Amino acid sequence: MTNPLLEEFELPSFSAIKAANIEPAINQLLDSNKKKIASLLEGQTNYNWDNLVYPMELIDDHLSRVWSPVSHLNSVMNNDEWREAYSNCLPKLSEYSTEIGQNKKLYLAYRSIKEGGQYRLLKTAQKKIIDNALRDFELSGVALDEDKKQRYMDISQALSSLTNQFEENLMDATNAWDKHVVDIAELAGLPDSTIDLLHQTAKQKDKEGWMLTLEFPCYMALMTYADNRELRYEIHHAFVTRASEQSTGDIAWDNTEIMAKIVGLRDEKAKVLGFESYADLSLATKMAEKTSDVLGFLNQLAERSLPMAKQDVAELTEFANQQGHAGDLESWDVAYFSEKLREARYKISQEEIKPYFPANRVLSGMFDVVEKLYGINITEVDGVNTWHKDVQFFAITDEEGVQRGRFYIDLYARPHKRGGAWMDECVTRFKKQGGVQNPVAYLTCNFTPPIGDDPSLLTHGEVETLFHEFGHGLHHMLTKVDYLSVSGIHGVEWDAVELPSQFMENWCWQKEVMTLISGHYKTGETLPDAMFEKMLAAKNFQSGMQMVRQIEFSIFDFRIHLEYDESNDAQIYDILEQVRRDTSVVKTPEFNRFPNSFSHIFAGGYAAGYYSYKWAEVLSSDAFSLFEENGVFDKKTGRSFLQNILEKGGSDDALALFTAFRGREPTIDALLKHSGIAA
Repeated sequence: MTNPLLEEFELPSFSAIKAANIEPAINQLLDSNKKKIASLLEGQTNYNWDNLVYPMELIDDHLSRVWSPVSHLNSVMNNDEWREAYSNCLPKLSEYSTEIGQNKKLYLAYRSIKEGGQYRLLKTAQKKIIDNALRDFELSGVALDEDKKQRYMDISQALSSLTNQFEENLMDATNAWDKHVVDIAELAGLPDSTIDLLHQTAKQKDKEGWMLTLEFPCYMALMTYADNRELRYEIHHAFVTRASEQSTGDIAWDNTEIMAKIVGLRDEKAKVLGFESYADLSLATKMAEKTSDVLGFLNQLAERSLPMAKQDVAELTEFANQQGHAGDLESWDVAYFSEKLREARYKISQEEIKPYFPANRVLSGMFDVVEKLYGINITEVDGVNTWHKDVQFFAITDEEGVQRGRFYIDLYARPHKRGGAWMDECVTRFKKQGGVQNPVAYLTCNFTPPIGDDPSLLTHGEVETLFHEFGHGLHHMLTKVDYLSVSGIHGVEWDAVELPSQFMENWCWQKEVMTLISGHYKTGETLPDAMFEKMLAAKNFQSGMQMVRQIEFSIFDFRIHLEYDESNDAQIYDILEQVRRDTSVVKTPEFNRFPNSFSHIFAGGYAAGYYSYKWAEVLSSDAFSLFEENGVFDKKTGRSFLQNILEKGGSDDALALFTAFRGREPTIDALLKHSGIAA
C-alpha cells in the first residue's frame, strides 16, 4: 500500500493521510536525502549552482512539502495518535538538520562557489542564498570541535522536543477547562450572539444551558461584557494560569520547568557558537545589528508611550469608580470597563459593529482590496480535499490570467485546534526544470463560528487579524523569486517579516474600504458613515495602554534571552517583574502566569524576536504613509509595493527593498502618528 505522503502530489490529500503514514515517510525521506547529498559531494571538485545549490534546493523542497501537511494537521486537527507520530519525528528532523548544517564537505563546497569567479556572475537572489547558507552553516556549528558539534546537536534535539511539549501542554490545558452554566442570570451583560455561541457549545457537548470554554471568542466576550465580576475573575484566572502550577488542570501540563530548560539550552547553544547570549545569536539573522539597538528602540517607544498609557489608566479608573466600582481596577475588570468607557465616550460598541462584518463579506471585500492594489484576481475553487468542512480554498491569478498562488483558509475556533491566528507554507514558489511550482498557503484563524443559520460575525479587531494574516499570505504567494531559499518569506530577516502583514491592517480603517468589507448580515447595508466616524474617533482609544503592553512582552522576551543566569531558577519571573515595574500600567495579580502560555517565544519562532512586531510596525506605518499621500488605492503606489516588497521575498536585504519602495530609510514618525502618540 502506497504512502500518501510519498506520492507525487500537487496538493496534499488530507483525508488520505493517517498518523501511521508519518514516521515511515519521514524515515524513508531523510534516508533518501542523506544519500542524495552524499552523492552530490562524491568525486566533485568544481562546484557550481547547477550541480550543488539547485539539487540541494530540490532536496529541501521535497522534505518541506512532505512535512508541511503533517505539521499543519498537528496544529488544526490534533489528537493523541497524530501527536505521538509528530513528536517522534521531531528529534529525527532536528538531527538531520544539524547534520546538514555541520557537514564540513558541504560547507566547503558552498564556500568554493562564493570564492570562485562564478559568484560575481550570479543574480542578487542567488548570491543571497549562498551568503545565507554560509552564515547558517556557521550558526549550525560547522566550525566547532567534534565534542561541541555533538553537544550542539543534543541541544537542538532537546529544544525541538521541549518547544513541542510546551505547545501540547498549552493546548491540553486550554481544552480541559470548561464551565457549565444552567442559570442564564449568571451571564447577564453578555450579548445575544455570545449567549447563542455558549448554548451551541453546550449542545455540541450534549448539555443543556450554556458552556464556557477558554477558546478565545468565548474568553474575550466574557471579559468584555459579563456583569458578573466573580465569573470574569474565574475565567480570567483559568486563562492566565493555563499550563502552570497555579492552574486547576493537570500538574503534568505545567510549563514552568520547560520554560527554564528552553531558555537555558538556548543560552548554552549561543555560547557553544561563541555568542555572549541567545539574544546576540538571534540578531545574526535580523535587521537589528546589536542588542543595545533593540533595547534602545523599545525604551524609546516606552518613553513616548508611558505618559499616555498612565493617562489611559487614570481615566479608566475614574470612570469605573463613577460606575460604582470601588478602589483600583483588577486585570479582570479592565476589558469590561474599557468597553463601557468606549461606549460612553464614542457612543459605539464592538457588539453594534459586528453585524456589519459577516466573515464571508469581509473575506470577499478583502479580496477586492488586494485586487485593486495589485491587479490580481481571487476566486474560490470547489472540490479540493481539505481537513475540515469549514475550510475554503482559493486561487490567485494576475491580470494576464496566470496563476500566482493558492490558499486554504480555516477561520473558526474549535476543540483540538491551536489557538491564535497564523499563516504557514504548504508549497513554496520554486522554478524547477519542469516549470514553476506555484506557492500554496495555509491561513488559520480562531474566530467565532457560525451560530445556527447566522454567519460568523467578526469584531473589527478580528477583521484586522484577517487582513494581517492575509498580508503574510500575499508575501508568500505573490513572490516572483524563482529560488526556493529566498522565495516568499524565506530568507526575509525576521524583524521585517511582519511588514506586509501589519501594512495590510491599515486598509481596515479606510472609508473607501468600508463599502467593500462591510454589509449587515440581514440587510446587506454597508457600515453607516456615522458609525464609521465613531470608530475612527475611537481608533486610538487606550493606544498608550496597548503600546506599553506590547513593549512589556518585547522587553521581557529579549531580556530573558540576553541576561540568562543559570544560578537563578526564578529569573524568568524576576525579569518579568522588573520589566513590569518599568513599563506596566495595569496591576498584575500574583497568580498570573502569562509566560507559561507565551507560545510565540517558547514554542514559535519569536524567541528574542518578539520586538519584531514593533520594529516591523515602524516599516509598515512608514510604507502606508506613502498611500496616505497618494491615495489608498493609488495604482502606481500599489504596484510599487507589489514589485519592491511582495514580489522580491528574501532576495535582497529588507532595508534595501524598503528603501527602493519608499525612496528613503524608515522613520518612527508614522508609527507614532498612527498610534495617536505625539512625536
